[in-house]
Amino acid sequence: MKKAYPPVTFRTVAAPIALMLLVAGCAGKGELDESGGVTAVRSACPVVGIAAATGDVTLFTSPTSQDADALDMTALMTNVRGACADKVAGPKIATTVTFTIEGRRQNTEGARDVTLPYFIAVVRGGNAVTAKRISAVQLHFDAGQARASVTGQATATIDRASATLPDEVRERITRKRKAGDESAAVDPLSDPSVRSAVASATFEALVGFQLTDAQLKYNATR
Repeated sequence: MKKAYPPVTFRTVAAPIALMLLVAGCAGKGELDESGGVTAVRSACPVVGIAAATGDVTLFTSPTSQDADALDMTALMTNVRGACADKVAGPKIATTVTFTIEGRRQNTEGARDVTLPYFIAVVRGGNAVTAKRISAVQLHFDAGQARASVTGQATATIDRASATLPDEVRERITRKRKAGDESAAVDPLSDPSVRSAVASATFEALVGFQLTDAQLKYNATR
């Protein structure tokens, strides 16, 4: 039975799918070809980013108030980076995502520990969540300290075969075209079947705070 996952809202991480073909993944290289164009090696690694409206969280002292005088603390997720084992042989590709959480509290009296849940979601084709895992980090504030930070980490795994373009699609996209040829003026990604194949083979590893419905609404409407 296919697993169902809670909804995740996404931001545009890389840009249109045509550009994503060139820059997607955590590794790649480009070089000038004979015609003066640019060729690129597409990585099967997922694009790494933060899901929309989940990169920060606000806590209040009262569950029934979101006024400024009820503000307890805020936390921001930043410095998101991915390390991908694309070159390691095997049917799976593992990506480790690291990030920093920076917190600020209003009341600095006494030491305090705050546990913040976060998630990593694997997204295929820009909108299909294929996996999601929830973990947590702990921010520690020393007495009198208003700011604290902690480093978090999450790992995502995808199927290498699913993230690899079919040979015929790759050949159509990377085929050398000479100026003046009729095919040189046709973008292969204008073909729906090619565009669909690229989207299907494109994955994202997105992190964010695991927010409540109220926290998501607050982030979306503030």
